[in-house]
Amino acid sequence: MLPVLSACRNGAVLASLRSRALSAALALVLLGGGALGGPGVTAGELGPEPSSPPDLQRPLEPEETPRAEGPLRSETPEGARQPGASAAPSPRAAPSAPADPAPQAAPAVDLRQFVGSVVQIRTTAVRDGETVASLGLRRSGSGVIIGPSTVLTIGYLLLEADEVEVVTASGRRIPASVAAQDPTSGFGIVRTALPLDGAPLELGDSDAVAEGAQVLTLGHGEPIATELVVLSRKPFSGTWEYLLEKPLFTFPPVNNWSGAALIAPDGRLVGIGSLIVNDAAPPGRNAVPGNLFVPVGLLKPVLDALLADGKRPGPARPWLGVSTESVRGNLMVARVTPGGPAEQAGLGPGDVIVGVGEETVGGQADFYRKLWKAGPAGAEIPLRVLKGGAIRELKVRSVDREDFLRKPHGV
Repeated sequence: MLPVLSACRNGAVLASLRSRALSAALALVLLGGGALGGPGVTAGELGPEPSSPPDLQRPLEPEETPRAEGPLRSETPEGARQPGASAAPSPRAAPSAPADPAPQAAPAVDLRQFVGSVVQIRTTAVRDGETVASLGLRRSGSGVIIGPSTVLTIGYLLLEADEVEVVTASGRRIPASVAAQDPTSGFGIVRTALPLDGAPLELGDSDAVAEGAQVLTLGHGEPIATELVVLSRKPFSGTWEYLLEKPLFTFPPVNNWSGAALIAPDGRLVGIGSLIVNDAAPPGRNAVPGNLFVPVGLLKPVLDALLADGKRPGPARPWLGVSTESVRGNLMVARVTPGGPAEQAGLGPGDVIVGVGEETVGGQADFYRKLWKAGPAGAEIPLRVLKGGAIRELKVRSVDREDFLRKPHGV
């Protein structure tokens, strides 16, 4: 497991013990023996619901900032909060486990070498923003330097951001601005007013990261990277009209995930931290907690366009402003965004979405795929809905999600 090159006393011994414990814990998970003493739950096709989907959760106090520290939270769509890394998180350790089997040999990696490449992102949203109730007015997380003045992070930190500041590992505080947001992948890009003093990380090949791969994660404020294992690459569907076909689910769970770097053994960046989840295991295995990282393979084809134009090329996806949950095999509406397309069309909580046009919906992920095939943003989306005991046909005039959000002052 990625042993440590450290000058610290007993550093090699500690690294070996940690690697052996992680290997043993992984073996328990993959053999189906349960994880962390919890009951076994079969993982579904879509993976877990997030602990904190952006924009569709219980309102925070207006000045409250979401934080990532604290115990693992239940993955329920109501009452959860949006992740955000703390300013000075403590180092993380893998959970205790028997020492066998011993880890396979891997190239030595200095777990401290990436510290300068990870920064803190601090943002303040516009006070009347649509996302303030769910994400808070002030937000904090991590970001990864990918260019002299360019930082890659998770997009929900930047939604409706009016002020952006980057804090480097050396303590420099640099004014910055939102360079791009990509709701399709979930990435966000920040551009700093002055050059950064950390070394950029090269984007790696996230498609080549398979289940069982050994990786590292690092959030702002941590002195060394933490060793993780990729448990699965199953699809993930979020309640906020979001779908990833091959995200990176990792184990053990870590708290400082929001915008954190996921690094391959070759030192290249392969993912950005997005969520903490209840089930990171492969389908058919016992459910175990972990983290979800967005793979950088989704960024590479559109990076130049994002930097040049602030958005990916081509028409935007249609957005309805509807939050759904799977209830007894049915796709039920849990919430609609106030003033959004779904609410204006008459869709409401408790309604069941049966189909898109003449096509039957087979779950949340299937709903998104059919919705996005129905046309670009602005298209009229025909929905078949079970409402009040009868099937009704509703036509929802979709919009571009970015157009619905509040713009920073002066824009």
